[in-house]
Amino acid sequence: MKIGLRFVFLVCWLVSTAVFGAETKVRLLISAESAKPGETILAAVQMKMPPGWHTYWRNPGDSGSPTEIAWTLPDGISPGEIQWPVPRKDTAAAGDSKFITYVFDGEAVLLVPLKISPNIPLGEKRISAKVSWQECETICVMGNANLNGTFTVGTESNPSRSFGSIQEAQKKLPQTNLAFTVTSSLEILDAESASLLLQLPKATGKTWDFFPYANEAADVQAETDSAMTEAGLILRKKIKKTGADWPKEIRGVIVEKAASEGELAVGYELSLNPSVSNAAGSAGEKKSLLVVLLSAFLGGLILNIMPCVLPVIALKVLGFVNQTKETPARGKMLGLIYGIGVLVSFLVLAGLAIGVQKAGGVASWGMILQNQIFRVVLTVLITLVALNLFGLFEITISGSVMGAAGNLSAKEGFSGAFFNGVLATVLATPCTAPFLAPAIGFAFTQPPTIIILVFLMVGLGLAVPFVILCWNPRLLKILPRPGAWMEKFKIAMGFPMLATAVWIFWFTAPRFGKSGVLWLGLFLVILSAAAWVWGEFVQRGRKRKGLAITISLLLLAGGYIVTLEKKLNWRSPTTISASGTSLKESPDGIDWQLWSPEAVAKARSNGHVVLVDFTADNCLNCQINKASSLEIPATRAKLKEIGAVAFLGDFTDQDPRIAAELKMRERAGVPLVLVYPKDPASPAIVLPPLLTPGIVLDALEKAAK
Repeated sequence: MKIGLRFVFLVCWLVSTAVFGAETKVRLLISAESAKPGETILAAVQMKMPPGWHTYWRNPGDSGSPTEIAWTLPDGISPGEIQWPVPRKDTAAAGDSKFITYVFDGEAVLLVPLKISPNIPLGEKRISAKVSWQECETICVMGNANLNGTFTVGTESNPSRSFGSIQEAQKKLPQTNLAFTVTSSLEILDAESASLLLQLPKATGKTWDFFPYANEAADVQAETDSAMTEAGLILRKKIKKTGADWPKEIRGVIVEKAASEGELAVGYELSLNPSVSNAAGSAGEKKSLLVVLLSAFLGGLILNIMPCVLPVIALKVLGFVNQTKETPARGKMLGLIYGIGVLVSFLVLAGLAIGVQKAGGVASWGMILQNQIFRVVLTVLITLVALNLFGLFEITISGSVMGAAGNLSAKEGFSGAFFNGVLATVLATPCTAPFLAPAIGFAFTQPPTIIILVFLMVGLGLAVPFVILCWNPRLLKILPRPGAWMEKFKIAMGFPMLATAVWIFWFTAPRFGKSGVLWLGLFLVILSAAAWVWGEFVQRGRKRKGLAITISLLLLAGGYIVTLEKKLNWRSPTTISASGTSLKESPDGIDWQLWSPEAVAKARSNGHVVLVDFTADNCLNCQINKASSLEIPATRAKLKEIGAVAFLGDFTDQDPRIAAELKMRERAGVPLVLVYPKDPASPAIVLPPLLTPGIVLDALEKAAK
């Protein structure tokens, strides 16, 4: 990328220099009028750019060229390295691409120490500097200047008239007295790419960035991702290997961004010696976009048999049976409408993920169910669907608002098919499946176009089986013929939907406080009563329908106002965090501790193996992992045997610390189970999304060695 960009700039320069001259004014300043043998003085190249123009830092970033100085000096005087002031980070867009550069505006003073030999002859010394630079506005041109200056080597040291200006320039150099420690690590993604992670203490705030120097072993990209965790600020930069081995040292400037426009950023020179580890997940296996898209499609296929989506599959099976009564053309059209509903829903999810990333947040798979208001609405809607399947009220085209809500997911027409696709997508978001986690995790680190492609492939995998059935009448022959049994089957299908409503209620109501279960549960009872009155006395009754309508609406309105608005305050939810330190679920269960990066670091420093389970109540995969592989006697015994400490990270509601951890591990969502070895220097062992007892026990055994 950089070679291509610089080739473009070279072509632009060859064209532009024929028409435009350099705008930057340069001059040579010397700190001393006279100096003694053995001393070191400073020479400065002062560069003044007109408004709108800029020159480039020692590492220009994604484009541009740094200023170069070639010295002609008398014998006995040797130049040191250029001392660069802290630059400004500039971002420019070109179509879908983003280019980040490190630039100087207004004025930049490049300082160079000149060491005078103790044996140098006394007398006037003439120094020359040939300066070459690139400057850009809407066009870029190259500038050149030959600068000269003199000073005297004698028996006294006297400052020059430029001494004050050079002192001011020294204040803009990176400092060396950084008041805190920065830890770093290098996570290898594949043979040519890695992520450089820098962790700063939490007290430093969110306003830091890292400007890398050029490195012979690797190209450290200019873009920086940052996330605030409980342990502190995490800075992440992508690296492309250019040498035979990964760099042992990465130098640069860690910069505290200016608080307001016009203020100078403060930088501190930093030398990092990052520890090297393999990145989490299957990042090293991501060879091409084609592989990622195939993984996304397979993950979408598998979602059809995951427990999150099974209730909707029950509704679809009922739809298959009903369609055998209709023409093949109508069945095909309903299948396409369902598929469109799935794809549109995944496009919406991709848009939400892109929006979160553009706003500086961390997108995650399943984030839509982390919204408590949405969960309440979904609980109510699925309860209405179940009541409709039980026959408490019927769906008619001219139905009321309550009927219309049920109509979206229960009627057999095109809108029902479309909304079944939407509902399948919503219920699929808490689940992660084999192939799905690495594909979505990869997508969240990519540009918007790739995010959309990956999400569409997941949606295609989810929709394809149903569409194929609808378009192949031979496959429908395996289903029973329509008959009276269908009404009983319809009622039976209400139970999976009711179980889904109870599941969402289980992790939603407690988030509203101690009385959340009571008031949300009471509203669902009142809602059911209103639905029964509507069906029994309005739709199937013959007398006093007006009174029945009034009672049904009063129940619905009164229940909503009293329970949801006044008691639950459901539109302004307050997340209830876990209290205490132990999260043990049963007397003989694992003694889970509340997760935090500091707690994990402390346990590791004390020589413990550490097990971390990032989970969520709305993640059925997580609950299956816990029941099948974590909260089992064999795992409990192994944890006690090796003296391991177990931590639980609850991601049911949005938690920026856990979101940052998932992003660092390139995971799209939970479950994420980590096993940290006893050796604090060893990287975490990342377990797959679906666990078996053997996988967990083997990881714990390996970590204890």
